[in-house]
Amino acid sequence: MSEERTVGAIAVAAVALVALVLSAGALVTAARDGGTPAAVAVPAAVSSDAPAEVSVELSEFAITPGAIEIAAGGTLQVTNVGVAQHDLSIVDTGLATPMLNAGQSASLDLSSLAPGTYEVLCTVAGHASGGMIGTLTVIGDGEAATPVASGGGHGAHSPSNPDIDWAGLDQAMHDSIGAFPAETEGVGNQPLEPTILEDGTKRFELTAEIIEWEVEPGKIVEGWSYNGQIPGPHIRAEVGDKVEVVVTNDLPLGTDVHWHGIILDNEMDGVAPLTQDLIQPGESFTYAFTAVEKHVAMYHPHHHSQFKIPNGMWGTIQVGDVDLPEPGSTIGGRTLPDDLTIAQEFPMVVNDAGTIGMSLNGKSFPATAPIVAKKGDNILMHYYNEGLQIHPMHLHGFPQLVVAKDGFPLDQPYWADTVNVAPGERYSVLVTAEHVGAWVFHCHILTHAETDEGMYGMVTAFIVEE
Repeated sequence: MSEERTVGAIAVAAVALVALVLSAGALVTAARDGGTPAAVAVPAAVSSDAPAEVSVELSEFAITPGAIEIAAGGTLQVTNVGVAQHDLSIVDTGLATPMLNAGQSASLDLSSLAPGTYEVLCTVAGHASGGMIGTLTVIGDGEAATPVASGGGHGAHSPSNPDIDWAGLDQAMHDSIGAFPAETEGVGNQPLEPTILEDGTKRFELTAEIIEWEVEPGKIVEGWSYNGQIPGPHIRAEVGDKVEVVVTNDLPLGTDVHWHGIILDNEMDGVAPLTQDLIQPGESFTYAFTAVEKHVAMYHPHHHSQFKIPNGMWGTIQVGDVDLPEPGSTIGGRTLPDDLTIAQEFPMVVNDAGTIGMSLNGKSFPATAPIVAKKGDNILMHYYNEGLQIHPMHLHGFPQLVVAKDGFPLDQPYWADTVNVAPGERYSVLVTAEHVGAWVFHCHILTHAETDEGMYGMVTAFIVEE
């Protein structure tokens, strides 16, 4: 591995983004993972003849209708019309649907609920913040609904809505940006040093375990991890290396490890019970292979990956250096620097579900780590999507030169300011820090990056110093 290339956690610099002085006002009381939504008037029911059954749709990121009215003893028919997993939970009642995959439906019996108004939301991390909040009004005989808070919708932010606190929205954004970068416990992507055996084999050790993980300041979740970090430790090898990875299972159920994107023998592919037996709790299994090609790959469970991975069980593995274009060459009308020495190289893992929720490298804004560079530095980033949705990653101020897809060098690299990364994909991009300043870097699905409370989730900054 060349000295110029370093892989590891992004250096956290105590540099806050420069924010405009926005209008003063009260902080919007918007919903944040179960908080109370901003007050939006909903017309009262004109009669007590509320329906006994109501259809509710869940999508990215809305509950439709946002203000549900139903007769006491009624039933909700809930359908996930989105692409990610969702559920519908009635806050503080113990009533909720199962977690629904895309296209699935469930009935929710409300016979135990007394007449009144309740908060509803999706419990998947980050989904309430993104807009999946609303109200449920249960109407008894002879009663009518009263005005309640609404989770929003297309009309919630209409200029004609007299209940919107516009100055409060300004202040909320100002305050959220001012909190960046925030310190939290735990850092992922730490380089994993191998033990070198007598025959030169590089032996790495991973332990699958459940931990407490601070996603953002004060928000501590149950994380499923490798070696107590999310993302798991970064594994680095060179072409020709003999590699062993000893995996110890400290989970309450069996597991395996799939080496996503690595070419190896079938019995090492990590798909229990097809290619191996499950690694039972308290047991270990050794994966062994020879690194025959350069790879930008990732590792994660294949057994019950639908909840293990969203809850944090993923890591990155790289074999060799990604081949870069010739220094000084012209691509798409732009000329590369004559010196393509890499000042920083690191993984950028995106996720959007489970306990971790909308995150970059296991953290949610304002706890995401800024990328801090000197003017003229060449930065090599490797995007990894371990989530359930696509994420168009948009960098302000600089074009990204896409040099490799899934670790394979592109015959024709191309420039983009937004790189769309689908689940399971990896993109390697080269960025030259040409302009001084604090530049925003975020997923351009806007509900993955902003709420009425300001910035959150999949946002960080690219800070270029003189």
